Amino acid sequence: MSSQTFSEPVHITPFQQMVASCSGAILTSLFVTPLDVVKIRLQAQKTPLSKGKCFVYCNGLMDHICVCENGSVKAWYKAPGHFTGTLDAFIKIIRGEGITSLWSGLPPTLVMAVPATVIYFTCYDQLVAMMKSRMGESADLAPLLAGALARVGSATVISPLELIRTKLQSERQSYKELSGVIRSSVVNDGWLSLWRGWGPTILRDVPFSAMYWYNYEKVKGWLCEYHSMRAPTFTITFISGAVSGSIAAIATLPFDVVKTRRQVELGELQALKLSSRAPSSTLQVMRRIVAENGAAGLFAGFMPRLIKVAPACAIMISTYEYGKAFFGNRNRERERTLVPFHTSSS
Repeated sequence: MSSQTFSEPVHITPFQQMVASCSGAILTSLFVTPLDVVKIRLQAQKTPLSKGKCFVYCNGLMDHICVCENGSVKAWYKAPGHFTGTLDAFIKIIRGEGITSLWSGLPPTLVMAVPATVIYFTCYDQLVAMMKSRMGESADLAPLLAGALARVGSATVISPLELIRTKLQSERQSYKELSGVIRSSVVNDGWLSLWRGWGPTILRDVPFSAMYWYNYEKVKGWLCEYHSMRAPTFTITFISGAVSGSIAAIATLPFDVVKTRRQVELGELQALKLSSRAPSSTLQVMRRIVAENGAAGLFAGFMPRLIKVAPACAIMISTYEYGKAFFGNRNRERERTLVPFHTSSS
């Protein structure tokens, strides 16, 4: 398999893990955002949304709830002209608005998704190393447990920020007004109100994470064994990430559909100033989807999710592994230069 081979693992610091995961998150956002911007433009053109209606935009790392204003979507989704297809949309957007418009909506991703990704990947590596050393014969399950725990941790930390972002997107509020809304929410409903929506996120993301890491380590191990390699290449990590991401995406799709429906409902309630109405529970949303569209409704958006998740997972994990290998080699070289020095001085 002709590709750069990563060196055997060497100890790297948590800070180096953070830098590697940050680089992966930024590259994933840069590659996947244009695809979703074009997809949303095409969707908005085919089915224009009325004022107060919402749609969810996801660029591979996180979701953004977008609320329509004055009969059209927010400015960076308005589509002057007519698009006949994906390639035509790319060309017309670049010609009419400049190439940078393909990365519309990137700043909120970098502000929120990058820290969440850094926490998630760093926690995973720390947890999996600790578990493998303590689980003995059950060490194969370490990636599954570490992935689940890391996702619970990152989702819990980022959940209040998600709520704040949703409110900012659904209404044009100053930060002073927003702080008043948050204080009021805490006074009326307690601190736990800041974690509203945490449940559906956990139901979707924790199983995804557990399956993703377990399958990733398995596929990577099989490919290394098949090609008689002690350490994976960039190609092996890329393929392993794409395969494991696809499996996890298919298995957790019903939870993703429910979470998307609940996000849209919450955004529309806030946009129409009906936030006092109790939001639907996960089970209620599932029942409604099955009643309206049958069991197949729980797997709506199968291909778009797969097309987005597979490359996003592949880019993220291969970049992350490459970053860790870079720092590992650097640390190894530093150790080699220090050993002769200590020997001669003694």
